[in-house]
Amino acid sequence: MSTDLTGVTEVRIAASPFVWNSPGFRRFRRHRLAVFGAVAIVAMTLACIFGPMLLPYSDTFIDIRQRFAPPFSGPHVLGTDPLGRDILARLLMAGRISLAVGFSAMLISMAIGICIGMIAGFYEGAVGAALMRFVDAMLCFPSIFLLLAVSALILPSVPSIVMLIAMTSWMEVARVVEAQIKSLRTRDYVVAAVAMGASNGRIMFRQLLPNAIAPIVVAATLNVAHAILAESYISFLGYGIQPPTPSWGNMLENAQSYLTSAPWLAILPGAAITLAVTSFNFVGDGLRDALDPRMDLP
Repeated sequence: MSTDLTGVTEVRIAASPFVWNSPGFRRFRRHRLAVFGAVAIVAMTLACIFGPMLLPYSDTFIDIRQRFAPPFSGPHVLGTDPLGRDILARLLMAGRISLAVGFSAMLISMAIGICIGMIAGFYEGAVGAALMRFVDAMLCFPSIFLLLAVSALILPSVPSIVMLIAMTSWMEVARVVEAQIKSLRTRDYVVAAVAMGASNGRIMFRQLLPNAIAPIVVAATLNVAHAILAESYISFLGYGIQPPTPSWGNMLENAQSYLTSAPWLAILPGAAITLAVTSFNFVGDGLRDALDPRMDLP
């Protein structure tokens, strides 16, 4: 029995799509938009982390003589806002906030969705049915209205926005994980683990979860894009990150009054949101193709 289990484990590791130069990695490299998205995400993340330290101006420095300076017209590369603050510095600091919210909300929502999905898929019966009906009930509420209603009642801050977005975006993950666990729980290696007396927790986390990782990874990348968008429109409507802390959403909100006189104030943060969300979606599409064993290499 132990020999069979070892063989099964070796097959699963050898077929891992995350190994360098594996078929899955080669499929991902062939997806040009996914590669572009991955490069853009890495570049944006590094720029937001290290860029503010290299600029001569901070995001709160006010140069009153350079108010509404257009891009590429002076010492401020991307121009200034109505208070004379450097747009590039504020974009990079806003990127820190927006990306941090996106990744943090993704991690929390994935943890909740994975736990609920695994329990519902593994136990089925009354427990699984009750959990999935709860998921269905949560999905009935439009997330945008739920976000705005709750955000209007709490004190706006980065942690509260992260938790708010996470609590309204775990349901799709739970459904994906539940379907994967239900399809995997009758596989031979799971039956063998049950026969050897493995506990339910060990089976779920050591046998089922690693083999359901492909759709989970794809869902994680799409969840980051969703969280960045959610933070942006919450902040745009005034219920999210509050000034003077910049985020791409509240930069757009502050630019509403200057769409004709200073359009770059809206174009630049809008372009940053578009690039970030599109890049994560491209990476998600590439991972979906790369991790699908039915995709054949030429």
